[in-house]
Amino acid sequence: MLLLAVDTATPAVTAALHDGSSVVAESSSVDARRHGELLLPAVDRVLAEAGVKLDAVTAVVAGVGPGPYTGLRVGLVTAATFGSALGVPVYGLCTLDGLAYASALEEPFVVATDARRKEVYWARYESARARVGEPSVDRPADIAEQLAGLPAVGAGALLYPEAFPDARVPEHVSAGALASLAAEKLAAGEAFLPPLPLYLRRPDAQVPKNYKVVTPK
Repeated sequence: MLLLAVDTATPAVTAALHDGSSVVAESSSVDARRHGELLLPAVDRVLAEAGVKLDAVTAVVAGVGPGPYTGLRVGLVTAATFGSALGVPVYGLCTLDGLAYASALEEPFVVATDARRKEVYWARYESARARVGEPSVDRPADIAEQLAGLPAVGAGALLYPEAFPDARVPEHVSAGALASLAAEKLAAGEAFLPPLPLYLRRPDAQVPKNYKVVTPK
């Protein structure tokens, strides 16, 4: 087994290789505006560090978000392209689940990432491997009361300390954590998400309401 994991759902552009036992190589950088430029070089670095070629990969793991439209699709399109070119399966994992797994917490907590517009993408967890319900997007002040007393991890929690007073690291998702989680799920025969984007809201760019379509005569 050699899993290639990628995630671009947050400002972190991250890639990793996992051999079924442990992470053998990982590369991460944080730049919310350069996902498309940084992801393929990150993949090249982890392949070089592991001393393998791309055709050694047996499956691809992609973080499906939630995340902003532009960044998120970079990782998913790249994962789909690798899967098609190599003829290997592509597995989807919730990006918040990757952050939860990396936290290693064994108590109830929250994962929150920055959704922009003064909102966060968030989900509750009973432990690092047990999410409660589906991810949501809300203003921190609107959910602070129901999440009171819970530790929180992720950039969203660190960005809004008034709503998440017990904010902790990790700040951004790690492809190594996603790959490790995927390896555990594969070994246990657990289901994955389809490798499709989890947006939770419409893209920022939309067709104007009064837009008129011009057709040739």
